[in-house]
Amino acid sequence: MKLEVREFFDNDEFAVVGVSTSRTNFGGSVYLTMKSKGYRVYPVNPKLKEFSGDRCYRNLSELPRSVRAVLVCVKPSSAIAVTKEAVKCGVKHLWYQQGADFSESVKLAREAGLSTVSGKCALMYAEPATGVHRFHGLINKLLGRY
Repeated sequence: MKLEVREFFDNDEFAVVGVSTSRTNFGGSVYLTMKSKGYRVYPVNPKLKEFSGDRCYRNLSELPRSVRAVLVCVKPSSAIAVTKEAVKCGVKHLWYQQGADFSESVKLAREAGLSTVSGKCALMYAEPATGVHRFHGLINKLLGRY
């Protein structure tokens, strides 16, 4: 497992930026799955007061100061602002969920000294991995991409 992935999951608390009222939205799915696995997660969306019965934070600045790892599940155009705010808030680890080109945000984060992961599904690494995420993780291990 790559160092950046291991360091990301070494944290005790995580924020998920991009949860929405749609339970099929990937941000919401990541949040609910990580919560069900016992991770302490905080939902972030400026338009929601709560998500799945939990207080929803408008932005990273509202989070408890102990949150240093953030899953970014928004469009690349919105991820730039999230990255800039993460730098200001002292976030140390950003995970840009796979499925889009976050290269500009990744570059910005790395220039600021943040550890980043992109192009990977966080649920393949959130232990215990189950179902399709476990299968994809095993395939990636076999191919040397884990």
